[in-house]
Amino acid sequence: MNLIQTLEAEEIARLGKTIPEFAPGDTVIVSVNVVEGSRKRVQAYEGVVIAKRNRGINSAFTVRKISSGEGVERTFQTYSPLIAKVEVK
Repeated sequence: MNLIQTLEAEEIARLGKTIPEFAPGDTVIVSVNVVEGSRKRVQAYEGVVIAKRNRGINSAFTVRKISSGEGVERTFQTYSPLIAKVEVK
């Protein structure tokens, strides 16, 4: 491993997040921390993974769901502090 990969691996370990293995086509539930004014709550976003970008600490994935008859896509940073947890169905 080169120096950059080593630093990214250390940063991921420091975050202490456990992200389960999933691939495009899997159904996931992403629990997102939402802050509205002084209130804080956790919102569940359930859908099908349509893309996954593996870039170490900059990894991301896109989830698509149908809401009120409309397709909605949302991209999440895998190691974002806004993500409480990711669960594979």
